[in-house]
Amino acid sequence: MRKFQLFIKRTFDIIIGSVALVILSPIFLIIAVLIKLTSEGPVFFLQERIGLHGRVFRIIKFRTMIVNAEHIGEGIRVSSENDSRITKVGRFLRATSLDELPQLLNVIAGSMSICGPRPPVTYVPYEGYDNYPDEAKKRFEMRPGITGLAQATVRNSATWSERIIIDLQYVKNYNLWLDIKVIALTIIRVFKSEAIYGTSVEQPKDKIKEKVEEQTVNSR
Repeated sequence: MRKFQLFIKRTFDIIIGSVALVILSPIFLIIAVLIKLTSEGPVFFLQERIGLHGRVFRIIKFRTMIVNAEHIGEGIRVSSENDSRITKVGRFLRATSLDELPQLLNVIAGSMSICGPRPPVTYVPYEGYDNYPDEAKKRFEMRPGITGLAQATVRNSATWSERIIIDLQYVKNYNLWLDIKVIALTIIRVFKSEAIYGTSVEQPKDKIKEKVEEQTVNSR
């Protein structure tokens, strides 16, 4: 039953991703032009992320910050819309989540899904897939998503340890109806513009391990 649901999920990704890419192409063009006119640098931001079964892939997003922003100031942490590294257009794209739209290309290519655990960078909260606790590695048993259960419920207001636990719940309890609910919740949260900027990016490794193990014990 689960294999059939995953097959339907992948079919859904290809169809919806392709249709959405065609329909949204005019918006893609407008955003691309605005980015080029208002800031120096490329239209797209590419970054290595950890995906299905720990495989590394390059995620595609509209660039919302100055070039090399992740190597300046707070690094990958963006705690406020007033961060000077965010461009004028980028502030709007982040508030509306339009910067995520190019990930439809990742979906069609098979490295991502419409819904699934958000893919972490290769060095936070752990240095590579191999350093994740065994229980936490289960979040990589499904393709990462443009949105996910953690993104739809707590977005960036939760710590990594809390988001990992929510991701594990999604993987364990996955069904097609859950994806529909995640998409609906995501739309609501985008319109509310809540928890766009996080207060904490990195968690101590032992703290994440402790919370994941605690959740595992409580679920037995």
